[in-house]
Amino acid sequence: MPQTALAHPTIVTFPDGSLTGEGTVLLVDRDAGVIVVDATPFHPVDHTWPDQPGDAGTIIAGEDRAVVAEAVMAAVSDEGVLAVGADIPVKRGGQGWTWLVGHRSDGEIPASVVAGAQVSLEVDATRRASLSRGHTACHLASLALDAVLADLWRKEIGVDPLGNPDFEGRANQTSFIHPDGSVDEYRLGKSLRKAGFDSEGLAGSLAEREARINELLAGWVASGGASRIDTEGLSIVDRRTWRCELPDGEVGFLCGGTHVRSLAEFSSITVSLDLTDPQLLVMTTTAVPA
Repeated sequence: MPQTALAHPTIVTFPDGSLTGEGTVLLVDRDAGVIVVDATPFHPVDHTWPDQPGDAGTIIAGEDRAVVAEAVMAAVSDEGVLAVGADIPVKRGGQGWTWLVGHRSDGEIPASVVAGAQVSLEVDATRRASLSRGHTACHLASLALDAVLADLWRKEIGVDPLGNPDFEGRANQTSFIHPDGSVDEYRLGKSLRKAGFDSEGLAGSLAEREARINELLAGWVASGGASRIDTEGLSIVDRRTWRCELPDGEVGFLCGGTHVRSLAEFSSITVSLDLTDPQLLVMTTTAVPA
């Protein structure tokens, strides 16, 4: 629906681990149940690659509280049209749009939550922590998977941050992060075989490779390396990079999600590999908090 055009993207503080904040309401779409604030600690689910669910929590205006079911991406076009989540017709950062974090309300939005109102924002800390562990574990599992599958490549391809053939980048088709874990699917089709990957070799050694991945992950967790998010700016559209210290050196991925601050936050990270469908490798990652 038409809205007043906005000049600046939402400022976000979740990259530094913030769970609370103050802000000014910029717009409220009561039909869509969405509140937009100029600055927020809430991490939104990405509308183009929805791997990590958005934060939940509360927006407080005076004595009133709006329950936030999930933070989502939103955008207002230069013509003043608001689009939310999957209804956004362009990728994040696309020209002609102001990029925002929308707070999708669980229930009726209080009458006091209107444009111009000063509000406090509180993220559900337990949910954030478990999703952060799930996201960090997901990245570490993908690096371990790349390392353990490296000998199955017959041709040279691009490499991951540890210098191993980038199976993750080549084959991953879906990734879903949930509290304290993730599920990733990898397509083992004709194009991957043409690229030089030995799918039959993987099928014949699946259990052994799963064990090697878990051994590698155990060593990384035991190292207790630091983990952080580097940002190129404060807005929701500025690029963010996850970085983590591992025994073989620091690694980094472009990543819009949230992460732990140290691998000491884990008791363990383990994976299970499933190749029931010979064309589809499913990796389930489980993190146990310290």
